[in-house]
Amino acid sequence: MAIKLVSVSPAQDELIKRTIALGDRYTRTLGLLKPPAYRKAAEDGGLLAAVEGDEVIGYALFGLPKRSARIRLAHLCVAEEQRGRGIGRKLVEGIRGRYPQRLGIKAKCRRDYNLSGMWQSLGFVPDGEVRGRGRDGEILDGWWLDLGHPDLFTEMESDALLVVTVDHGVFADLRSLTDSADAEESRALEAGWMADLVELAYTPQLVHQIRDLTITAERQHQQAALSGLRKLSPASAAVDTRSRQLLQAATQAIPELTVDPGVRLRLRYVAETSCAGLQVLATRDPLLNRLADVAWEVARVRVVSPSTVTLHVDELRQAQMYRPADLMGTEFRSGEVAPGAEEELVAFFNQTGGDDGSAFAERLRALDQGTVAWRRELLRDGQGHPVALYAWALDGRTLVVPILRTATHPLEETLARQLLFLLKRLGRDSGAEIVRVSDPHPSEAAKSAAGDDGFFERRGELVALVVDVCGTAAEVGTVAGGVARELSVDTAALQPGIPAELASVVERAWWPAKVIDSELPSFLVPIRPRWSTELFNVPAMLIPRSETLGISREHVYYRSSGRRGESVPARLLWYVSEGSSPSEGQMVVGSSRLDEVLIDTPDALFSKFEHLGVYGQAEVREAADASGRAMALRFSDTEIFPKPVTLRRLTSLARERGIPWSPGSLISLSKISSELFQAVYQEGHRTT
Repeated sequence: MAIKLVSVSPAQDELIKRTIALGDRYTRTLGLLKPPAYRKAAEDGGLLAAVEGDEVIGYALFGLPKRSARIRLAHLCVAEEQRGRGIGRKLVEGIRGRYPQRLGIKAKCRRDYNLSGMWQSLGFVPDGEVRGRGRDGEILDGWWLDLGHPDLFTEMESDALLVVTVDHGVFADLRSLTDSADAEESRALEAGWMADLVELAYTPQLVHQIRDLTITAERQHQQAALSGLRKLSPASAAVDTRSRQLLQAATQAIPELTVDPGVRLRLRYVAETSCAGLQVLATRDPLLNRLADVAWEVARVRVVSPSTVTLHVDELRQAQMYRPADLMGTEFRSGEVAPGAEEELVAFFNQTGGDDGSAFAERLRALDQGTVAWRRELLRDGQGHPVALYAWALDGRTLVVPILRTATHPLEETLARQLLFLLKRLGRDSGAEIVRVSDPHPSEAAKSAAGDDGFFERRGELVALVVDVCGTAAEVGTVAGGVARELSVDTAALQPGIPAELASVVERAWWPAKVIDSELPSFLVPIRPRWSTELFNVPAMLIPRSETLGISREHVYYRSSGRRGESVPARLLWYVSEGSSPSEGQMVVGSSRLDEVLIDTPDALFSKFEHLGVYGQAEVREAADASGRAMALRFSDTEIFPKPVTLRRLTSLARERGIPWSPGSLISLSKISSELFQAVYQEGHRTT
């Protein structure tokens, strides 16, 4: 009987149950996954079953991260009695055939399973190693299967960590001397495939609870096991204040709540997580889960179950790492570093790797002593505390950045991403084709974020190409190849018709490049002046807002739920649909990259995207249609055109190219040709 590969859908309940049953046979090697994980994978297109007759004889469970072009293989499982028939190979080839546009497949496997021969036979190559967080501290080998796209782009993906605090219940599930059947959900946090995605952390409250254990052997064992988690030390005064705020809100929200030491203890976990700058607290405690709404409203901490972490790691990671809504709500100020002020900065930018404070100060002073006119920019928050420092100068067609530092701050990850994009904008505006970060010890936050922005390591520096071309793959590739040759690095030739996912990676890495003859679609989005002002400051506010960091890298826009052929990834053009004068409306003002489209209830969308601002919950509800649902468009890397394209000019550009066009096309989101996108984009950037 022939073996069939089936992309399992959520509606195929019986097939999902049989797949779960097969996975449960091998939890000792695969790690336990609860049934919701299989169903979530099916919803996301990440469950492929090998079926013979009515029997599931193998399956692959994998993730398709929205912010990465990699495939993350979590389970590759074949029934023991069916091994040797090439089923594993069929499953891997099935993934490859269904998602050829992805860069490759990434997997992790315990070294002591001695399966390197299997991975090599499937075409995988070694890709580093990490130490697992299990009780035995096992070594996990990384494996990578390239799907045949340019090697340069495989280096531009980074796996940023989601840091999750745990309460004592989850910690005991993971580290107690005694096993508990209820601990299985928590132990999924330590599955091998999660090792580089989630880092577990503890706060002082956990240490207090361990200290209070009465059984000496258990207490000592758990104290020793703390070394495997990240230690957090939030300021106690701030925690006390946040705890009082949480308690007050909890008693108002739940009038029947009995305030006892147990409630205070649980709220302390939330307060410590918040004051440590984190947003996710994992627990199986019913009372703490009951306080989840209060934790979010007061402290912006998501109280979730361990299974929620494993099911939604990518969403939680992004919400924690990047919070432009908070960035917009904080008044940052930028100014040049005054001569003689170098010593003040050392205390705010802790150095590692041998770059001690005096060496750092000396390097700062040295920037004032040569013939190069270095700009040394210091960024302060609303309280005047230094939070970021960078220096730059133009050297021919290279923007050189000898200093790139971020201080410890709740928004450090967000600032790092924003600064990297700011440097690319500086490069483009200055006519540079290369951004070169020569700082020998850039901040860890900047290094972690750099991979997603196309920076690659060269001779100990972080380097990115700035390809200011909106044209064919050949035109973009020619310019990029010429710049790359100056750096003595290789770039593969881009071909016409490259998949949308790969084109999106290219356009992000080589920003502001646009590969017009790729499969990446383009859409025109009408937007009212109110939201155009809120999102882009176009038309400008009466009271100008700070543009210290430029427009936020990532935003969300809400509209009615009716689909108009949207697909992801894609390019967007923003058309301000109305205005009290020609200078305020009926013009295309900029472009963005579309990263995600989601239709759901307004409250669900607000909960998911609240960290991106600028909408309030009531305003998201206003976007819903008669069905009670709305559409969220998550977009990034917006460029505001120096010269807005008027409706008259837009119509003319379409007609010149023989493209059917009418003002009715601007009533709702509509797909446009790549040719028209190119014409409008180039018109918006014309200087004459």
